[in-house]
Formats: sequence, structure tokens, C-alpha cells
Amino acid sequence: MKLIEKYSPLIGRIFLAMIFLMSGFNKITGWEGTSGYMSSKGMPLVSMFLFGAIVFELLGGLSVLLGFRARLGAFVLIIFLIPATLIFHDFWAFEGMIRQTQMIMFMKNLTIIGGLLMVIGFGSGPFSLDLRKQS
Repeated sequence: MKLIEKYSPLIGRIFLAMIFLMSGFNKITGWEGTSGYMSSKGMPLVSMFLFGAIVFELLGGLSVLLGFRARLGAFVLIIFLIPATLIFHDFWAFEGMIRQTQMIMFMKNLTIIGGLLMVIGFGSGPFSLDLRKQS
């Protein structure tokens, strides 16, 4: 196995997981600010959805990071990302630079979904708890 084939799945999982783990942690430490932002977007049941977002991001992020049931973790993160992307990065509702920024954020989330689909399709690779279970 080539060096790149051996280590790239692990590095990719680390990079994919980082955004979710950091975001989940920031939601916990910035609960008030995050709930205020969610309310400003017209979301109902903000506390419930915020708690759910934290759970999805932290558990899904850890799953992908560790390669433990990584396919399921990636699926959970996609389920989280779809409504989050449509609600919070609605670039079509803006003009000018705000539109451009929101479009970039929207496309970033689509790119992350692409990476998560790779985890679902190809698994967690070497250096994962999933692989250790199979041995």
C-alpha cells in the first residue's frame, strides 16, 4: 500500500471532523449567541434544535474522526448539514457581498457533504476503529 493511500483517509477524516467538533464545542460555549442567531432566522423550538445540532456535530464528528462506525457518523452529519445549509446559507435571499459570502458558505457545505459521501462510499480506511474491529 502506498504511503498516500495509507495515510490520506486518516488525514481526510481529521480535517472533516475538525469543523464539526469545533462548531459543536462553540455552540456549547456560545449557547446564547447561537440561539439568538437561530431565532433571528425564524427557527421554532430553538433550544431543542440547538441541543440536537450539538449532539449531531459532536457524535458525528467523533465517529468520523475515530473511524468508529464512520459511515453512520458521516450519514448523521449529512442529515445535519442539509437543513443547516438551506436555512443558514440562503444566498439567494441576499444581494452583493453578503450574497457572495453566503454562496461560498453554501458551496463549502456541499463540498463537506462530498467528503462525507466519500467516507460512506469507501469507509474509514486504515488507522480506524472500524478496521480494527474487522481484524
